[in-house]
Amino acid sequence: MQAFKKRQTSFILQLLGISGILFAIHSYLLHHFASEMDFFFPVWQIYGFHFIITLILYTVINYRYSSGKTDIFNVFMIMTFSKMVLAVLFLLPLILSDVENKQPDVFNFFIPYFLYLFFEVFALTKFLQKQ
Repeated sequence: MQAFKKRQTSFILQLLGISGILFAIHSYLLHHFASEMDFFFPVWQIYGFHFIITLILYTVINYRYSSGKTDIFNVFMIMTFSKMVLAVLFLLPLILSDVENKQPDVFNFFIPYFLYLFFEVFALTKFLQKQ
């Protein structure tokens, strides 16, 4: 249980740092290059979604690993698929809306999505290699 708490605390601090940096860069770029555009979702909602989903995914896998179940690949794949479904549900109001050009909003969502996915994979392989 001590290893779980140590990994979890480290991950939360890293996730907060990465989220803060990505949010600041994203907000800066939108402010300077897309200030005339009105987006369907505010940037903070997108990052809130990604932060919470990433934290849940890592926590579940970290808990299972700490419980002695070292075969976590299947859990990761199921959780990643669930994350994709939740992403579609998050974007559903945009998809069903009558907004003419949805492409900027979709890019606004999926660029951080893939950055967070990369961070998840990096964090999971990092703590597995230490064991």
